[in-house]
Amino acid sequence: MANPKKIIQALPVENIFVVGLGLIGGSFAKAVKKANPALHIIGFDRNPEEMETALRIGVIDEIAPSLESGAERAHVIMLSVPVKAMNPVLRAMRDHIADQTIITDVGSVKGTVIDAVADAFGFLPRCFVPGHPIAGSEKSGVISADADLFVKHKVIITPPHGVSSKAVNSVRKLWASTGAEVLAMSPQYHDQVLASTSHLPHLLAFSLVDTLAREDQSLDIFRYAAGGFRDFTRIAASDPTMWHDIFLTNTRAVMQSLEHFESGVQRLKDAILNQDSQEMLGIFTRAKAAREHFNRILDGTPYLKPMTTNNLEYHVKPGGSVQGSIRVPGDKSVSHRSIMLGALAKGITEVEGFLEGEDALSTLQAFRDMGVVIEGPYDGKVKIYGAGLHGLQAPPGPLYMGNSGTSMRLLCGLLAGQEFDVTLTGDESLSKRPMERVAKPLRDMGAVIETGEGGRPPIKIKGGQSLKGIHYDLPMASAQVKSCVLLAGLYADGQTSTTEPAPTRDHTERMLNGFGYPVKTEGPTASLQSGGSLTATKIDVPSDISSAAFFMVAASIAPNSDLTIRHVGMNPTRVGVINILKAMGANIELSNEKEVGGEPVADIRVRSAQLKGIHIPEDQVPLAIDEFPVLFIAAACAEGETVLTGAEELRVKESDRIQVMADGLIELGIDATPTPDGMIIKGGDMGSATVYSHGDHRIAMSFTVAGLRSKGEIVIKGAEHVATSFPGFVELANQVGINIEATEV
Repeated sequence: MANPKKIIQALPVENIFVVGLGLIGGSFAKAVKKANPALHIIGFDRNPEEMETALRIGVIDEIAPSLESGAERAHVIMLSVPVKAMNPVLRAMRDHIADQTIITDVGSVKGTVIDAVADAFGFLPRCFVPGHPIAGSEKSGVISADADLFVKHKVIITPPHGVSSKAVNSVRKLWASTGAEVLAMSPQYHDQVLASTSHLPHLLAFSLVDTLAREDQSLDIFRYAAGGFRDFTRIAASDPTMWHDIFLTNTRAVMQSLEHFESGVQRLKDAILNQDSQEMLGIFTRAKAAREHFNRILDGTPYLKPMTTNNLEYHVKPGGSVQGSIRVPGDKSVSHRSIMLGALAKGITEVEGFLEGEDALSTLQAFRDMGVVIEGPYDGKVKIYGAGLHGLQAPPGPLYMGNSGTSMRLLCGLLAGQEFDVTLTGDESLSKRPMERVAKPLRDMGAVIETGEGGRPPIKIKGGQSLKGIHYDLPMASAQVKSCVLLAGLYADGQTSTTEPAPTRDHTERMLNGFGYPVKTEGPTASLQSGGSLTATKIDVPSDISSAAFFMVAASIAPNSDLTIRHVGMNPTRVGVINILKAMGANIELSNEKEVGGEPVADIRVRSAQLKGIHIPEDQVPLAIDEFPVLFIAAACAEGETVLTGAEELRVKESDRIQVMADGLIELGIDATPTPDGMIIKGGDMGSATVYSHGDHRIAMSFTVAGLRSKGEIVIKGAEHVATSFPGFVELANQVGINIEATEV
């Protein structure tokens, strides 16, 4: 190599030599020049006309007369040539490249590129950083170059062992300047992943179009092709030479992906030939849901289309009254359990009123990943083709629970008794929440469970363990821990029982009985015997009292309000919010009381009232644990002092709900003092403030209600998480009279 040039610092600001001025090379040149105008782009292409075009339309600043001359002046060399051309191009330049010149590329097969570089130089240069932009088009040539081609697309870099960290940082920053998201992985893993996600789809598209083009009726086939055909085969118009090289250089990984695909096609073929409706439905529903699910995970976006941003804030105008008759979404706790028990039952379970929020959808997706056929949800209707207690299958990878602690904790119980290993993961918020509270009793039953640092997710569960029934005294009231132990008891030898220190929601016990699996309840103790089975049933999910609570408080604190909330679940273990509000002087009436699917429901009418501060009875705390954020708003609007004790559980929810609510109330001018297990709130006037939800949906919705009594606008940051439990909240709030606007930021 030639004499070294100066060491390039964080971002090279001099000469970039782009070799290969096609779509990708040309787009890279335009993109980095647009972001970094001081850069000087030198270009070379084996086609003189492409170089002239690139210079004329401003893609490059200068044409290199030869590879050698361009290499001599380059601080960064970008190789955008076919993979098989890498070696001869590098051999031509190698004696003209300085030691500190950074070499990178855009090749689709990293193992072959690395081998080509090592062969050309006799070693791997320390400033060689392989890269691959996951972006492109069926168009080709420099005339199609697009400065925005890489915006919001991923670029994968695969630094070999021993590469210069400065070189890696420079390449990362160059790609980031184009608007791309830069990721790093090993070359081997890159080639495996891309064989499945890019190379295989191109192979199939080329094959399909070629096959149909050779049919006798090919003209009519293409003439009447629908949108699906055009969408799928669009990539068959890609550069044949480039893809010829890719398939020759990544043969092993492509063939492995093709074999998996052939196996899947054979399963579908057999299902069609055998008229196996359930198998076909399973394949189609899993495919549809998996594509949407994985897109949301990768994009970091919620499930629900009305909330398609990671940065949403609420602007709540002051004042107003609450009027009308509404029905809030289905109960989240019942929705979770309907999927879980329906999946373990024999037969088809039909669910109505299912909550189509992110948390419940995470549970639904987990069971799809374990082979359960599930239709829907469509307008709250779900049909579950039960696999039986022992019919779950090993998922293809970790089960992603999003933000749902209920999903993760209850699934730990069900999965502890399975024959397969499984890992449970979640989003950033869920990954901070304690999970040893369920892991400990499960280990006492014989489960092998490993939690992450600090007893938090991810959770790894080893399959094939023999569980034994135990009696477990819960150290603190928790429906999730109780349910987890009881669900593990379905797979344990003998009797499993729990005793709780205070009443908690009993949806699991009620629903197990509804599915024909007897659960005995005697005071605070619930027990079941292993060896039974679940039989499919119909479930009508009542409206969620936790969601209704926001509107109950809203109608109580806003003047001239009269609101009816229909078909609300009135489970005795969930009505703490009603009992507490009534104790504060709320005007609440129940009507149309009945039982649906083992769960009591009623219509709730709430009218304006002057609330008074109280010392909240500790026996009501477990019955209203999720409703306290909005009850704190009620306390802020009440005369006198409200005191909450015995609610330390609030500190380990999606956020530290005691501290976060206290911070927001103080910003609004309320005297709020957090304590280790509760809060002391003195009612008063609320002003204007900007408050932060800290990723907690109930915090965001609670401060929305506060706007009814504030003197000025309340801005709530981080409101995108409301989709986890209450889709359509903004629309319903505005419908009844709360003046709220959701804004993307």
